[in-house]
Amino acid sequence: MNETPIIALVADDEEAPREQLVAALREAWPGLRIETAANGVDAWDRYLEVEPDLCLLDIRMPGLSGIEVARRIGGRTPVVFVSAFGDHALAAFDAGAVDYVLKPVERERLGQALARLRQRLSPRAAPAGADRAEEARAVAGDGDAAALQALIERLAAGFKRATPPLTVLQAAVGREVRMIRVDEVIYFESDARYTRVVTASGDALIRTPLKELLAQLDEREFWQVHRSVIVNHRHIASAVRVDEGHMHLTLRGRDERLPVSRHFQPMFKGQ
Repeated sequence: MNETPIIALVADDEEAPREQLVAALREAWPGLRIETAANGVDAWDRYLEVEPDLCLLDIRMPGLSGIEVARRIGGRTPVVFVSAFGDHALAAFDAGAVDYVLKPVERERLGQALARLRQRLSPRAAPAGADRAEEARAVAGDGDAAALQALIERLAAGFKRATPPLTVLQAAVGREVRMIRVDEVIYFESDARYTRVVTASGDALIRTPLKELLAQLDEREFWQVHRSVIVNHRHIASAVRVDEGHMHLTLRGRDERLPVSRHFQPMFKGQ
């Protein structure tokens, strides 16, 4: 029986360094399946789509920085930061659950980082039948995952966001262009062509893809709970586990049931 390949996600907004890193990875780790993204927004969307086993993220990227992507990953997957800059407390990574490689990438340094990752991803980690969250804890250990998240929070605090959070949306409703205050939105839901904006006064459609909208919202207020759903947490009434692996949210004063995908279920684990 063929083993499931290890998947790596490489994200860098510059094509040449991205391709150089991919080539170095293929040489250092034959059989590694490599997925790529050209910016932080696509990196997070790709993460949700392919569920990689490890991520190599440039720090400075448009849309979402590598630090913001790692913050959303939340310790579920080992992360290596790849950066041309030494100004993000990189020395602190040596003692944490995350690694770093400076550009231009030296093969020896990359090899050291990959050796650490191979150790964390060894088959000894997860018991049979473990779900993805359990596998992540087994790979890194609860202490390492907590150290990773604490480190990323410190980095995020010192990393200035490129643009302030979005406060007003413009949505076409018939002949009218409606100005919708973002803090009045209950949730956003995407389909193939549009994003539905749901408020207490009605729905509207915008053309901005959900993955791009996510980078403009205040993540303290708006929580992504599914690849196609972002909800204002103030409107969540409860999280209901339907069965093993399935969960939905109920909303205050509304009948909808919003799906919560497996990636985001640990947000609602109770006390």
